[in-house]
Amino acid sequence: MITRTAEHRERVIQGALEAARWAPSVHNTQPWSFAVSGEEISLRADVDRKLRLGDPSGRELLISCGAALFTIRTALRCEGVEPVVRVLPDPDRPSLVATITLGEPAEPDDRVRAMGRQIERRRTHRAGFTDLPVPERLMDGLVREARIEGARLTPVRAPVAVTMLAALTQAAQGAQSQDRVLTLEVIRWARPPGSSRRDGVPAEGYPRTAPPTDPDFPQRDYAWRHEWGSEADLSRSASVGEVALLTTTGDTREQWIAAGQALQRTLLHACAHGVSAAFHTQALEMYHLREFLRHELCSDEYPQMIMRLGITFDDKESVRRSLAEMLQ
Repeated sequence: MITRTAEHRERVIQGALEAARWAPSVHNTQPWSFAVSGEEISLRADVDRKLRLGDPSGRELLISCGAALFTIRTALRCEGVEPVVRVLPDPDRPSLVATITLGEPAEPDDRVRAMGRQIERRRTHRAGFTDLPVPERLMDGLVREARIEGARLTPVRAPVAVTMLAALTQAAQGAQSQDRVLTLEVIRWARPPGSSRRDGVPAEGYPRTAPPTDPDFPQRDYAWRHEWGSEADLSRSASVGEVALLTTTGDTREQWIAAGQALQRTLLHACAHGVSAAFHTQALEMYHLREFLRHELCSDEYPQMIMRLGITFDDKESVRRSLAEMLQ
């Protein structure tokens, strides 16, 4: 039986939940809420923040919640506590993603500490990268990190495969841009300059017009029909960086959560080495394109994320809701 003072327990849990706020989520929707009972944290999916057109199955919502779950685990380990996790513990409460209980004391190793230091520093990049290469040794390390969480990260190095992924992203972005209702759902999460909202993508967080990469991986059009967004240097093409696919062997809710945990683990590890990530989920939101990708490039595994990894010196703003807003 572990004896903890109330003050110690409160400090550890408070720190873990403060850290979880910084997990990545689609359009920075932050689709989660928390509840605390004694030494147990409940992580719940906030379905009111789900993208009802872009993510009707809730796949991206649960990937986002999986990223928050891994962040809680990492923060607890940094405090010397081993978390005891139950994923989807109650079939009668489908929004209950996981429970995390404070377990045995455990001294964090250097890798856990390094990831913990990146939780509030990590940023999603929404443009091209510099020409500085991502070390191959680091990419191999990211592959191992994803595997620990039950997912596969595959660097896409064949030029023809990179071109195919870019073309699928272009096709999906083109189709989605013609759907006015879906576009309105996306720009609902684009914050105007000076906005006091603490969710969504800040105007400074995406370029008004992104410099094209070669091949071009288009970004979401957060600046649709307005002049928001940051200025970008359009005089030259930006580097694609290293393209990678995150996949799982199945496509269940458990595996979506596992994909989210693997995603955050790789992002924090990459950030600790000065590498950022840009995400491209447009093709994964269209059934036929996702199936084509699964069969042609993913060896029949299910693609959960298309990303580009690279080095950038941009220091973009990010915003998060207060913990009080997330607690139930």
